[in-house]
Amino acid sequence: MNRALLLTLSFAALASAAAMTQAETVAVGDAIQLRASSVETPARGITMSAVESRFGEPTNRHATVGQPPITRWDYPNFAVFFENDRVIHAVVTAP
Repeated sequence: MNRALLLTLSFAALASAAAMTQAETVAVGDAIQLRASSVETPARGITMSAVESRFGEPTNRHATVGQPPITRWDYPNFAVFFENDRVIHAVVTAP
């Protein structure tokens, strides 16, 4: 098997595994650890309207800042970050 194909297949397998698992980053003293999380969060790339439809009204909507415009919505167990109207990241804030 050639190296390029092997690298492509390895990347695809890692991407699939990453999409199926959720973890939260935990700071313990000076160390950072990952811990599995069961908190459901929105997927990267979905729209604000899809997030609101699926998860309801956020508890807090922060003002948009910067260029490109970045917006943060807070929910009881996670925060969602948007660029324009698309999810770029979701962070678990409570177990």
